[in-house]
Amino acid sequence: MDTKLDPSRDDLPLMANTSHMLVRHYTLDLDVDVESHVIEGTTVLFLEDENSLKKRTRSTQETCQLEAEEACRLRTPEPCRVPMTSARSFSCKVGCSDFATFGKGEKDPSAKDGNHDNQEQASGISSSKYCCDTEHHGREDFLLVLDCCDLSVLKVEEVDVAAVPGIEKLTRSPKLTGVCEELRNEIVGELVTLPAHHWREQLDYYALCSRAPGCGELFFDTDAWSLRIRKTGAQTAMDFPHAIRIWYKTKPEGQSVTWTSDQSGRPCVYTMGSPINNRALFPCQEPPVAMSTWQATVRAAASFVVLMSGENSAKPTPLREGCLSWHYYVTMPMPASTFTVAVGCWTEIKPETCSSNDLATAGPLPPSATDSRSVGICGHMEYPCRFQNTSATTQELIPHRVFAPVCLRGVCQETLVRLLPPCLSAAHSVLGTHPFSRLDILIVPANFPSLGMASPHIIFLSQSTLTGWSLCGTRLCHEIAHSWFGLAIGARDWTEEWLSEGFATHLEDIIWAEAQQLSSHEAQEQQELRACLRWHRLQDELQNSPEEMQVLRPSKEKTGHVSDSGASVVRHGLNPDKMFMQVHYLKGYFLLRFLARRLGDEAYFSFLRKFVYTFHGQLILSQNFLQMLLENIPEENRLELSVENIFQDWLESSGIPKLLQQERRRRAGAECALARRVGTEVAKWTRANRRPRRRKRGEQEDVFEKESKRQHFTAPAQAFSLRLPSSRPAGLASGASLRGEDPEAPNAPKPPEDVLPP
Repeated sequence: MDTKLDPSRDDLPLMANTSHMLVRHYTLDLDVDVESHVIEGTTVLFLEDENSLKKRTRSTQETCQLEAEEACRLRTPEPCRVPMTSARSFSCKVGCSDFATFGKGEKDPSAKDGNHDNQEQASGISSSKYCCDTEHHGREDFLLVLDCCDLSVLKVEEVDVAAVPGIEKLTRSPKLTGVCEELRNEIVGELVTLPAHHWREQLDYYALCSRAPGCGELFFDTDAWSLRIRKTGAQTAMDFPHAIRIWYKTKPEGQSVTWTSDQSGRPCVYTMGSPINNRALFPCQEPPVAMSTWQATVRAAASFVVLMSGENSAKPTPLREGCLSWHYYVTMPMPASTFTVAVGCWTEIKPETCSSNDLATAGPLPPSATDSRSVGICGHMEYPCRFQNTSATTQELIPHRVFAPVCLRGVCQETLVRLLPPCLSAAHSVLGTHPFSRLDILIVPANFPSLGMASPHIIFLSQSTLTGWSLCGTRLCHEIAHSWFGLAIGARDWTEEWLSEGFATHLEDIIWAEAQQLSSHEAQEQQELRACLRWHRLQDELQNSPEEMQVLRPSKEKTGHVSDSGASVVRHGLNPDKMFMQVHYLKGYFLLRFLARRLGDEAYFSFLRKFVYTFHGQLILSQNFLQMLLENIPEENRLELSVENIFQDWLESSGIPKLLQQERRRRAGAECALARRVGTEVAKWTRANRRPRRRKRGEQEDVFEKESKRQHFTAPAQAFSLRLPSSRPAGLASGASLRGEDPEAPNAPKPPEDVLPP
């Protein structure tokens, strides 16, 4: 892959050299200034180099054992207690075969111009452009490359983790005298590989290390898309500091955050999940393979509430007068793109009546409850996993809270607060164990560009979802489904958005029917109606979009491939047309619906729970799902189905898949009774709209209003929870689907108010 990326193209560059080093943990310490529209502070990165990663992969797979032992003998000793992974875990993407052997530092893989800027620098040790040191036998220094855009990087320094009191527990070295780079890196290596049952101790040490003094500034350079850091004389990733602190501040125009006002006119800021994700919020590794944990301390004025992707329901700590500090953490490794924060004058909206055993106010199950899990049961890297916690597996309703501006309190209590418990319970019934221990729902400001966005432990919802019981319920089920597909199970390649959005679109119908406790006949009719509406929307989408944008697997056999350094691009990631596309939602939905019919609904959802259990906490490609599914379809029902055929017909071709066309032709004229009723109503209003309108100037009522008064529409309101096919929604480009965002615009046309439930 050519890593000389051209930002003028519509491909989104992922610059981080994740094949050489991976960030295992971020510690963020930030101040939010809503007046100047700036977030300022530090982030400390705890890194693991390629040699350590390869060693852990080999030991996990029990291959190359002699080579691993020899490597341990020749290099600094590392702990024996290493986390378990498997060929399905994220580490398989950065395993033995994926690392490049290099003797020189990473070359600058980015272009020198672009539409994003990282030009401001204020470090006395840094220069706007530098050349690597070549005094060490002609070899260049190693470069750590991070994804970075629209940030003012002020200083980068190495952190002296050896100065932390009690840190000697994390090293085999008998003394801490004569501290050197090798010892500091050994300490970080021990810290990032602590077993899952030491999660609390690990977080405490991360916090202590992040406050340790610096021990030398590092050279850095920025360009349009990246931050590149080096240390003189560190010629390999193993020699490079494994704990670094970056001082920076955001720019008001940065695309990763939105500064605005809420519905009550109070200032606020939230991460909007733009096509560039979080690289304009903090320097990070954006490729999905860079899965990490994080903890963050955020300070803001006392009038603000800070919500974030975190396992804990943070309580504010008073600092100086008029300032509060909020602290969140996660112990489940996730891509940095899933990190979310929102700061505003939010009000918690509680049910009007709460019982003493209300789970909404109960505390989450402690991660430490997974201590007794058996090693090797899960295929992901080790962390406190809820799937191995007996109490968590039976927890239908996880703790949840609803936040919104105070002016929306009433409507939230009438709809969202009442819908949340049955939707969470229904999701558990369909998919099993909730991957996350708690959930916050935030009604975001009116300029939010989609109907919803799911992140770990928090969901953003548009205020437009509050206009109707059914619309709110279906959207809520869609975003909840992303906890499993899009978050707990992520796409290894961002171009395979259907693995997130196709699944959420398909599952929203199933979960919503379960939440309503519909009979099987009622659920089938409702789902047939939705399929009919989506079919017309898909036809409209394909008639009005470029063919190359209609492909769900645009990289084909190269899907998931990266350069030797780990850098890659997201196909069409910056193409403005991509923001208006729903093909990955709709074609993905119809593919899953087709496969469910082949397997049978009962067997399909039983398989889906098995798939979730097998792949949770991991990144997948399309073939991971399809291969496992086809193994569960009886031979007589496969009818020559194969991964290759599905790739060719559904994922790698534009237009409507042949099998889908055949199915829709067979079902033509056989719509369910609910669909026929809606069709009759649509025809009636179409005729009404075609009548000539004779209105006197100043007349207030039009023909539509008169008709609606005479003949109230009685078809179920659920039929209108989807947008009309003609609406072209605004939303996210590629890559943002990893966060579970939905591109349906909140200002899209809606049915008249009298067809929505109160």
